[in-house]
Amino acid sequence: MHVDEVGTDVSLVGRLLAAQFPQWADLPIEPVSSAGTDNALYRLGDDMVVRLPRIHWANGQVDKEHRWLPRLARHLPLAIPVPLAKGTPGEGYPWQWSVYRWLEGETATLERIADPRQLAIDLAQFITALHDIDTAGQLPAGSLRSYRGEPLACRDEETRVAIAACDGLLDVELVTEVWEAHLQIPAWSGPPVWIHGDIQPGNLLAIQGRLSAVIDFGTLAIGDPAVDQIVAWNLLPADSRDTFRESLAVDNATWARGRGWALSIGLVALPYYQSTNPVLAGVSRRAIDEVLADYQHGA
Repeated sequence: MHVDEVGTDVSLVGRLLAAQFPQWADLPIEPVSSAGTDNALYRLGDDMVVRLPRIHWANGQVDKEHRWLPRLARHLPLAIPVPLAKGTPGEGYPWQWSVYRWLEGETATLERIADPRQLAIDLAQFITALHDIDTAGQLPAGSLRSYRGEPLACRDEETRVAIAACDGLLDVELVTEVWEAHLQIPAWSGPPVWIHGDIQPGNLLAIQGRLSAVIDFGTLAIGDPAVDQIVAWNLLPADSRDTFRESLAVDNATWARGRGWALSIGLVALPYYQSTNPVLAGVSRRAIDEVLADYQHGA
């Protein structure tokens, strides 16, 4: 997916475990199929998973998740990843890597969800709980500063480049009009909050038709809460979007910024992953189409 990504395989994972965590070296290792872009996953035995960054920008996620996920987990109504061990570079692999507890479930596509309205409520409850966690004086700095927590206007240049790259894929005049309308929305004026930053189908798990876990906190940061609403357009059907909004109880500007984030993220990802990650490209295209539909219907 990336020109400069680092390859991994079962043999590498086995050598890393043998050298650093020999207590697990004899467990079976199996690649996990995933549409994720930053990390490669390998199931380890029955109840663990090895996660290795595949690209340089994901390297810093390891320390961040090990530090913060255990502190956030007890405040959240759904399961999140549980770090078990942190590996170091070795065997030709250049970065830190992690062992996590395996979370059961399937990717939460709409086809696997029994009740989309219940999904909307469950998502809203999780997001509200995350945003309500005390930041304990932490600032949006260092590993807790992310472009996804910054003002939407900071995305303008990158989004316009992406719109140009989508010529032939989308109605670029309409997309530009919609993007420019979202740039007029007032910026967040409240205190920065904990944000997941990438709530989309690939980072959600379901068991027996009900949302069970939220995974991949690589974009965990402190910032504007609006970005966590992108799931309203990249996953939720239109008839459950109002339920999600009502359950979140956000103001009009925050809701509109969330829609702008869904548009921007979708636009940047669509041309980048069009030929290398059709699943993520499909999620991106859906988000764009849903935002445009909302805009045209005055929603």
